[in-house]
Amino acid sequence: MDYEKIPNHIGIIVDGNGRWAQDRGLQRSAGHLAGAENLDEIIDLVFAKGIAYLSLFVFSTENFKRGKKEVNFLMKLIKKKFQKDFVRFQKDQIRMVVSGEREPLSQEINDIIENITEKTKDFRGKTLNICLNYGGQREIIAASKKMYYDIINNRVNIDMVDEKTFYQYLYQSLPPIDLLIRTSGEQRISNFMLYQLAYAELYFSEVYFPDFGKEDLEEALRVYNKRERRFGGYNGSKSNS
Repeated sequence: MDYEKIPNHIGIIVDGNGRWAQDRGLQRSAGHLAGAENLDEIIDLVFAKGIAYLSLFVFSTENFKRGKKEVNFLMKLIKKKFQKDFVRFQKDQIRMVVSGEREPLSQEINDIIENITEKTKDFRGKTLNICLNYGGQREIIAASKKMYYDIINNRVNIDMVDEKTFYQYLYQSLPPIDLLIRTSGEQRISNFMLYQLAYAELYFSEVYFPDFGKEDLEEALRVYNKRERRFGGYNGSKSNS
């Protein structure tokens, strides 16, 4: 389906994997496996729409508070997924970047991340941002510290810093998010890309992520196309309430 407005950057909070499994009488790990498999389809669907940037929230800094068994399973799954997708990213010319802190991720995972991001860095047109061990507040604090050091070392004039230049200090210099999708029925942003979401349209789906497919993405895009994005302004076409 064609749309008048195609988002430049979509963010997806990948949620509901564990509950998907529990509703079926399965271990939570089965839900994480199903969610990981669905990522391939969603990535393909998003980029096939001509959307240039996709950010996926797959593991937050707070997720390390989960049980050790579940965290260890997720870390092994993430490592396996990166290794598997590397060939596909090269074939489809998808640039992968990773947002988040490298500690306490294992050295093995960090080495894999370094390899993929280096090998795909020159691809253009499709950028996949994996938010791993990520927290939005932590990102803003880290960015502020980097900017502070540039200012005191006279690399940046403080009077030249504005909303746009601050993007350069975030984990990745990506454009603002136009559409945020959260699966599983939860209606909160959970510390996800807070700076980049300033004027994003928010869409909450009742569908658990393993079941979130083509029709669900189409519905999110249909809703997005019905929204009027004024960015705080007023164009006179609506009531001025």
